[in-house]
Amino acid sequence: MSDACVIHVKVQAEAFDTAAEIEVAKAAGRQVGAVVTFSGVCRDESGRLAALELEHYPGMAEAEIGRIATEAAGRWPVTSLTVIHRHGKLSPGEDIVLVVAASAHRQAAFDAASFLMDFLKTNAPFWKKEHPADGSSGAWVEAKADDDDAASRW
Repeated sequence: MSDACVIHVKVQAEAFDTAAEIEVAKAAGRQVGAVVTFSGVCRDESGRLAALELEHYPGMAEAEIGRIATEAAGRWPVTSLTVIHRHGKLSPGEDIVLVVAASAHRQAAFDAASFLMDFLKTNAPFWKKEHPADGSSGAWVEAKADDDDAASRW
């Protein structure tokens, strides 16, 4: 539960090392029997996108992600939760977000990771602007009903 869970939240411009973050999660305790990861990658939208720019409120983003990670730790018996979200201008193929959930058993790790991603897609204070490959003016990405529907299951 939440007192036994180690929570790591990072909002950064730099790329992250997924393998290193998995090792950190595994080191959270001898009870780790499952590690689930999700990595979100910047799509090129069929060649239409040159870059995706992500903005956030420093401090607020980390606090909100930490709050929801603490909620996940209270719902599922996880030993470690890591959320790394990048900001700045990212090119297609670059990693945007990493969620790592470790638990004694796989289902808790899957559920906690899915819960965290659904929150990040709907409520985390990040804003995305698309920069088209043709050099035209970019547009801010609107929220999607599918993301709200996914989050409503929790």
